[in-house]
Amino acid sequence: MEPGRLLALAAQVQARAYAPYSGFPVGAALLGISGAVYTGCNVENTAYGLSLCAERAAAVQAVAAGERSFLALAVVAGAGNEGCWPCGACRQFLWEFGDMVVMVPGPDRKPQMRLLSQLLPEPFAIQK
Repeated sequence: MEPGRLLALAAQVQARAYAPYSGFPVGAALLGISGAVYTGCNVENTAYGLSLCAERAAAVQAVAAGERSFLALAVVAGAGNEGCWPCGACRQFLWEFGDMVVMVPGPDRKPQMRLLSQLLPEPFAIQK
């Protein structure tokens, strides 16, 4: 899938974010190895620790649909559809499913891309 299309899907779901406390809506689109795209938005809670990030919301949708391997994740955030790399918790959560391309819109609107392994160089892992 073309990066711009995945970012557009993330921007689309960002509009549904529930962010009354931070005012920082986030949308994510996760491309499964099957070719299916799973989206998620952040959902905040007055008890901040119960809030859910968009990236994890998308991953939960994917797992519920039976997807376990991913090619790419697009994240769009803020009022101007800005780039915002996933937080540390989301990086670790996503790492459970392996490496993937992570993209955000750059200042010039061109996708900026990194591998998840670049964003999380020393992930926590239990040796199997």
